[in-house]
Amino acid sequence: MARENAFFALIARMRYIDRWALMRNTSRENIQEHSHMVAVLAHALAVIQNTYYGGAVDPGRVALAALYHDATEILTGDLPTPIKYDNPNIRASYQQVEDAAARRLLEMLPEELRGQYAPLLQPEEGEVRALVKAADKLSAYLKCVEELKAGNREFKLAKEQTYRALAGNPLPALQYFLIHYLPSFELSLDELQA
Repeated sequence: MARENAFFALIARMRYIDRWALMRNTSRENIQEHSHMVAVLAHALAVIQNTYYGGAVDPGRVALAALYHDATEILTGDLPTPIKYDNPNIRASYQQVEDAAARRLLEMLPEELRGQYAPLLQPEEGEVRALVKAADKLSAYLKCVEELKAGNREFKLAKEQTYRALAGNPLPALQYFLIHYLPSFELSLDELQA
């Protein structure tokens, strides 16, 4: 039985769940840090979508969904992407595990608050979800860039594969970001300020 009112205490534990467990990292990344970056990127993608491509999505709603997009991993841990997407049966089974974890987290809120958090933990298909998924993949790519800049060639193949996935995503705001903003992530601090 889930303990009601434990929701926020569990959310605070996101900082203890490390990402990239199968890779040697020069800088560890937890899901709290990752979720913050995904929220920043998802918000930017929503603003770009609305400004340049006629979108009408609420950037704040997108940022909130991004903040909570990996919250279920507090209960499940971070399953590495190569395993999660290895075959459709594993992906479907893991989706069931994520859904059960989301329900369990929701049970840790008073009944009257659950409706506000359900769409954040289990977003429906649509523009918000597409923007968060794009930002999530973009954040993974930026982690690869960071590791390679630090001399860690362990992330070389991951960077290439992730970029191919980003380049193949038809979301106009993402393609705009790749062209206009992505190159600056390869620069040093001095180059960024020059």
